[in-house]
Amino acid sequence: MAIKITDDCINCGACEPECPNNAIYESGVEWAIQDGTSVEGKYTLSNGDVISVSEKFTPVSNEVYFIVADKCTECKGFHEEPQCAAVCPVDCCVPDPDKVESEAVLLDRKSRLHI
Repeated sequence: MAIKITDDCINCGACEPECPNNAIYESGVEWAIQDGTSVEGKYTLSNGDVISVSEKFTPVSNEVYFIVADKCTECKGFHEEPQCAAVCPVDCCVPDPDKVESEAVLLDRKSRLHI
């Protein structure tokens, strides 16, 4: 499953540089699939929508840092555990029960983001 950042976030920013997928954004920041990845052209989101990798999306949160689920791989293929959770001083990076995904799905996402 993807990781999410709860409202307990203190906006310290420790998590953002640890993400190998650049899936973590500061509150209020627009995001795109291509941010920090090597992917080009079109990309299929988990809901089936096909988008341009440069398309900008509205922030997931305007209050706290947020994780883009379509870029989160729980650090599979990079680390033993999600690095955002490992460095979070208030333990607000937690599994998102609404976005349960298999390891195979997460590794496939990693391969599509890092061509």
